Amino acid sequence: MLTELGHFTLVLALFVAALQSVIPLVGAHKSWSGWMAMAGPAAKIQLLLIGFSFAALTHAFVTSDFSLKLVVENSHTLKPLIYKISGVWGNHEGSLLLWTLILALYGALVAWFGGNLPDRLRARVLAVQAMIAVAFILFMLLTSNPFLRLAVPPFNGQDLNPLLQDPGLAFHPPFLYLGYVGMSMPFSFAVAALLEGRVDAAWGRWVRPWTLAAWMFLSVGIALGSWWAYYELGWGGFWFWDPVENASFMPWLIGSALLHSAIVVEKRESLKAWTILLAILAFGFSLIGTFIVRSGVITSVHAFASDPDRGMFILVILGIFMGGALTLFTARAGTMEAKGVFSTVSRESGLVLNNLLLTVSCFVVFIGTIWPLIAEIVWNRTLSVGAPFFNAAFTPFMIGIALALPIGGLIPWKRAELGRALRTLRGALVLAVALGALVWAMQSGRSALGPIGVGLATWVGAGVLIDLWQRTGRGALGDRFRRLRRLPRADWGKAVAHFGFAVSIFGISAILAWQVEDIRVLREGESYDLGPYTITLQDVREGEGSNYFTTIAEMRVERGGATVTVLHPEKRIYPVAGMPTTEAGIDHGLLRDIYLVIGDAQDGGGYAVRGYIKPFANWIWGGAFLMALGGIISLTDRRYRVAAGAARRAPVVVGAE
Repeated sequence: MLTELGHFTLVLALFVAALQSVIPLVGAHKSWSGWMAMAGPAAKIQLLLIGFSFAALTHAFVTSDFSLKLVVENSHTLKPLIYKISGVWGNHEGSLLLWTLILALYGALVAWFGGNLPDRLRARVLAVQAMIAVAFILFMLLTSNPFLRLAVPPFNGQDLNPLLQDPGLAFHPPFLYLGYVGMSMPFSFAVAALLEGRVDAAWGRWVRPWTLAAWMFLSVGIALGSWWAYYELGWGGFWFWDPVENASFMPWLIGSALLHSAIVVEKRESLKAWTILLAILAFGFSLIGTFIVRSGVITSVHAFASDPDRGMFILVILGIFMGGALTLFTARAGTMEAKGVFSTVSRESGLVLNNLLLTVSCFVVFIGTIWPLIAEIVWNRTLSVGAPFFNAAFTPFMIGIALALPIGGLIPWKRAELGRALRTLRGALVLAVALGALVWAMQSGRSALGPIGVGLATWVGAGVLIDLWQRTGRGALGDRFRRLRRLPRADWGKAVAHFGFAVSIFGISAILAWQVEDIRVLREGESYDLGPYTITLQDVREGEGSNYFTTIAEMRVERGGATVTVLHPEKRIYPVAGMPTTEAGIDHGLLRDIYLVIGDAQDGGGYAVRGYIKPFANWIWGGAFLMALGGIISLTDRRYRVAAGAARRAPVVVGAE
C-alpha cells in the first residue's frame, strides 16, 4: 500500500509542477499578484509529494520488499542496513528520484528564503524550476519508474553492485546531486532575468549564494568520490579522468567561473551577458553529465544505465532547455549594456582572465571526454583518451590560474598598476622560488613537477595571506589584527577557499612527483623494502562477511626494526553479484600514506602484492574540503544570506517584457 502511495504522490507531483510552471509565469507577465503568489505554496507541496515518494521507496529497500523490481535488482536480505539505504540511490531509477527530490528542495528553499526577491523574479525562478521538474518526473515515469511491481516476487534479491557497498558511496552521491542539481538555480535565475529583461547588481548578489551552495556541495561530492576511488578500487590513484569523473568536474569548473563572474556583476555591473551565459552553461554541463552517466554511450565503472532510449530522452531534455535558454539569451544579450568601464589592468580584467582559463579548461575536458564517441560515430574507430592527454592539455590552465590568482586578489577595481601589486607580492615570490629551488636541489634527478607544485602552492598560499593582511589597512599592529578579525565573512571564505586550492596543488604535485611504487609476488613470511619501510606478508587467511567471502592478508610495516602498523588488505567476492572487489590496506598519515593491496594467488605460490608510499595524499582532499569550507563561511556573510541592500538598488532594464 505504501509503495502505491509513493507512486501516486509522484504522479501528483508532476501535476503540481506543471501548474507551477505555467500559472506564476502568466502572473508575472500580466502582473497578477495572486497568480504569482501561487508559486511558493506549489513549490512546497511539490517537495512534500516527492519527499513522500522517496520515503516510500526507502521503506521498500529497508524492509526488503521484493515485490518491487528495483529492490530485487539492487538489494539482498543479508546486506547491511546502511547499504540497503544507499541502495535507494545506487541505481538509475532511485538516483533519478533523488535527483528530482533535490530539485524540489531547491525550489522550496527559494519559496522559504526568497522573500527579499521581487515578486515577478521569484515567480519566474520558481516556474523555471518547475519546468525542469516536469521534464525529469516525466522521464522517470515514462522510462525509469522506480515503483514497477513484479507479478511473482522472488525470495531474495540480486544484491547491490559490490563496488557501491562502501560507506563513501553512501554519502558521495547525495552531495554530488546537491551540487549537480543545484546548478539549476543559477540557470533558473538567468532565464528569469532574461524573461524579465533585468540584470543588475542586485541580480548578481541574489544569484551568488545559490551558485556558491551548489559549488560547495559539488566540491564535497567530487572529493568524496575521489577519496572512495583511492581506497576502494585498489588502483592507487586519486583521479583517473574517467568520463563520469569528468562529468562532475565540468560543471564545477564552469560554476567556479560563474562565481567569479557574478562578483563583477555585483560590484561593477559589467560582464552581464557573459555571466548569464555561464549560468546557462553550468546547468547544461550538469545535464551533459546526466546523459553520460545514464545513456550508456560511454563505458565507466560509475555508469548507472546503458539504455539508449533513456539517453535519447535526456538529449531531448538537454535540447529543450539549452536550446530555449540560448535562444532567449541570443534575443536579449545584445541589450545587456555594461555600466562599469575598466582598464586592461584591473580586478575586472583579472576576473575575466580567471573566467577564460576556467572555461577553456572545461571545454578541453569536454572534448577529451566525448572524443572517443565522436571517433566511433564519424570514423568508426575505437579510441581511448586517457591521463596523458588530460594532464598535458589541462595542467597549463591550472598553472595559469595559480599564477594569476594572488595578483588578481590585490589589484583594485576599474584601474590598477600591475607593478604595485607585484611589489606587494615580492615576499611571496621570493619564498615560492626559494622553496621550489630547495626541493629541486633535494630531490636529485626526479620530476620537475614537485618543485613547480611547491612553488605554485607557496605562491598562492602566501598571496592569500598577504591579501588578507593588506585588507587591514595601515596603523599599529594591534589595530590591524583587530580589523583582521572584523573582516567580512565573505573575505574570510574567499581566503580559505583559495588557500584550499593551494593545499590541493601541493598534494597533487607531491603524490605525482614523489610516489614510491612496488609490484611483486610475495609468499607468507617473506619481506621486502618499500622506501624506508620493510613490508612483511605474515599471513593470508579466508574469511566471510555478511554477504561476501574474503581473502585477508596480514602485512606488518616496520621502520628501523620498530613496528609502524599492521595492515589488512582484502580481496572480496560477492557470490550473489558474482563480482570481486579490492579493499586496500592504508595507513593514513599527515605526511604520507602507506598503501598495500593483496592480489590473486599465483600458480607458483605466493600472492601478487602492490605497495605504494603516497606522500601528502590526504592534502589533496584536505584542500578540497577547505575550498568547500570557504564556501560555507562565505554563505554565512549577511550580504549573501539576505542580499542586504541589493533589492534597494535601481534596476537596469535590458529588454522589453
